[in-house]
Amino acid sequence: MSYLSTLTLSHFRSHRIARLSADKRPVAIYGANGSGKTNILEAISLFSPGRGLRRASAEDMMRRPDNLGWKIGGILSAGSTEYEIEITSNNGASRQVKVDGKPKAQTALGQLVRVLWLVPAMDRLWIEGAEGRRRFLDRITLSFFPDHADNSLKYEKAMRERNRLLKDQVTDPHWYAALEGHMAEAGVAIMSARQDALDKIREAQLGAKTAFPTAALSIAETEKDLGEDVDAYGAALQDNRGRDMAAGRSLLGPHRSDMLGVYQAKAMAAKNCSTGEQKALLISIILANARALAAESGEPPLLLLDEVAAHLDIDRRIALYGEICQLNAQAWMTGTEPGLFTELENKAQMVCVSESDGLSAVLQE
Repeated sequence: MSYLSTLTLSHFRSHRIARLSADKRPVAIYGANGSGKTNILEAISLFSPGRGLRRASAEDMMRRPDNLGWKIGGILSAGSTEYEIEITSNNGASRQVKVDGKPKAQTALGQLVRVLWLVPAMDRLWIEGAEGRRRFLDRITLSFFPDHADNSLKYEKAMRERNRLLKDQVTDPHWYAALEGHMAEAGVAIMSARQDALDKIREAQLGAKTAFPTAALSIAETEKDLGEDVDAYGAALQDNRGRDMAAGRSLLGPHRSDMLGVYQAKAMAAKNCSTGEQKALLISIILANARALAAESGEPPLLLLDEVAAHLDIDRRIALYGEICQLNAQAWMTGTEPGLFTELENKAQMVCVSESDGLSAVLQE
């Protein structure tokens, strides 16, 4: 299984210095509000490609008022292999990643470990704009297909350059041809991977013994009839140049997609469900994602669950902890007091986080 055995934070967020050691069991982190519990989860989320669970810049992660940059280190066990990972940012500069002392691209982390998370900010996923749901869908997709990050970067780079031409009212087709080719190739790969990922989630939900409601997920595309045809997508981009130029941006492509969710047993759109039902659907999706990954690779992902137990009744908490233990996943969970994790008994490591005089103290039980 994949798990972190050590984690060290230096000048990261509220933590001047914080050190943790862990075994394969779930980790329950408790402490007062503002003690830095979520900051620990954010640090772990940076062991995967992307901007982490808060989508913050490297500069925003610096401890104030020190402004010295920050460093995260950890020993990751993945299968039978152990990796030493170091992530640093000097004075707010872009993150630099090293694996076993060798520089690596951030996207390379997706080949080592899968990391899934659920944070309170996601509670409004179903009722806010499509951008958040696209990010959620892309996190799911990335967990199955690490090269999804590279395809997304290629697509965004080509689209930014095409949008610049559109805003400058450039009409010469030769300027567009290569960019649209790159967009079409990467865009089709993105859309195909997203659909494959949702198919895996759907399969993982079939027959699963879970206390959480099944979420039927689908992709609502603003573009039609693009499918998996690169040539058709490229032709559509070409035909749409006039409309795109009037808008000053590209109007076709996976950057316009939305993910729809339905509470399957009630045949009710997730956006119309109660707050509690929406939360339960999100938990269900994360657990299905973890089950699918474990079934496919034999390695459950790292789970980061911020304040997840606070809004669950005791039966749901017992069910959640039971499914996590059954997955054999190292889940890092936070809460304000240890009573939220009583039902885990000795199946988890308990970590108390406090802050005194700017120095983080991490005490394990």
